[in-house]
Amino acid sequence: MTVFNSAKGGAQILVVEDDPIQRRLLRNAIERHGHVAHMAENGRFGLEILKRNSEQINVIVLDLMMPEMNGIEFLGALSDMGIDLPVIVQTGQGGIETVVQAMRAGAFDFVVKPVSPERIAASIANALKLDQREARARAGRRSRSSTISFDDIVSASPAMMRVIDLAQRAAQSNIPVVLEGESGVGKELVARAIQAASDRAGKPFVTVNCGAIPHNLVESILFGHEKGAFTGAAERHVGKFMEADGGTLFLDEVGDLPLEVQVKLLRAVQQGEIETVGARVAQKVNVRLISATNKDLIEEVKAGRFREDLYYRLNVFPITMPALRRRKEDIPYLARAFADRFAHEQKLGHSLSISPGAVALLTAYDWPGNIRQLENAIFRAVVLSEGSELIEADFPQIAAQLPGYFTAEHPTLVVDNSEAFGIDAAAAERFDRGMRVISSDAATTPPLSIVETSSGHVSDNVIASTDPSGDVRKLADVEEELIRFALKFYRGQMSQVARKLGIGRSTLYRKLKDYGIDPDDPQKHAA
Repeated sequence: MTVFNSAKGGAQILVVEDDPIQRRLLRNAIERHGHVAHMAENGRFGLEILKRNSEQINVIVLDLMMPEMNGIEFLGALSDMGIDLPVIVQTGQGGIETVVQAMRAGAFDFVVKPVSPERIAASIANALKLDQREARARAGRRSRSSTISFDDIVSASPAMMRVIDLAQRAAQSNIPVVLEGESGVGKELVARAIQAASDRAGKPFVTVNCGAIPHNLVESILFGHEKGAFTGAAERHVGKFMEADGGTLFLDEVGDLPLEVQVKLLRAVQQGEIETVGARVAQKVNVRLISATNKDLIEEVKAGRFREDLYYRLNVFPITMPALRRRKEDIPYLARAFADRFAHEQKLGHSLSISPGAVALLTAYDWPGNIRQLENAIFRAVVLSEGSELIEADFPQIAAQLPGYFTAEHPTLVVDNSEAFGIDAAAAERFDRGMRVISSDAATTPPLSIVETSSGHVSDNVIASTDPSGDVRKLADVEEELIRFALKFYRGQMSQVARKLGIGRSTLYRKLKDYGIDPDDPQKHAA
């Protein structure tokens, strides 16, 4: 065990790791970024360090698999000691099951071995940045409409770190940028950060949602119009380009622009001047253009819906932003940040933490609506919350879309009485109330699984691992049962069944033939 070093400078990081090579690598990575590393060769030594110096430690880096005391037991001991520090768990496996296990055990973040120095540094930085006291103070100091900088983009995922790096480079010039990605991934947030880091900081940042404007008004809204230019033009209107003069114009969903407007946009990009509707002369503008799209613009060009010359003018510096399901390590950070912000905005009078179980639930979900959907889910949970901690029962609309999620984690799960989620009656009532709020989706959302309880009730959503004689069932039998359940659950939608099972459609059809399953006969799916 290394004696505690009270050296100054940076944060104090405790590393609990039994592998001496990993300890040396982690020490080098931590010290390279200006922090102080304290090493413990196992969980017992780590606890001894904390007993003497817990107030000086800022972050713990913990190996999940160790002799004598594993990572889960160490986290339990921390809880018993009343020590509340962000813990970054190291694991040799990167599947979602490992993520859920780590988060449910109380981990703040997880990293997969072998971890790069950049990844562990980013995780530590986020743990320090999202300290609850700092987050609450930050939420109180700044409103949502305030200037956004790169420091406000919370991420630990390598994919988003690459996005931030590219965006920071783009900010150093006026190069046209196209942000590509699904709706809700945070494209406007990155655009605002680029503006704030550029020499146009403090100048206008004007947003235009090209997909939300009626086609007959797009030209007028972008470029403005003179009084009397067309029927109904009773006053002169300054367009978005002139509003953004000297600053940045953010064209969201630029792929939705009509072709006739694309011609005028091309001139604005090429020559730095615009033609106001009804004006006789063009006007010079100085605008930094950042575009965003959830479409594949090159496919739009091939289909004739987007001008090729405009595409090459705008797409000089493309940045592709990953969907939230591709950066699940960011979900705990985002959820905590949203909970802090909404608790402040709702004037709750107290902070809101998120239980490890709730973090695990949120991490397990795929978030088709990306960050915007996660933000709305946290907002709803905060509004309905009745305590100082958000738990699984506060996210019924998410739990309802993860059938079987709780069967491995909560063997007492039921949905019609106070045993829900293995929690008390008050929390169960919160869950039931939440389910009633989303009852309008009942026709399309299958009910939550009901699994075996102390009363002996067994659900047909549970796949047994042993046969009546107590022997482990054959793999083929379990696979057949799982495929039948997936067909029933996803109502025979073969693409979705194959994707959720993690196999190709051709493989799925072959297995259906092997097991004699008719995908067009729903009555046989539950056989």
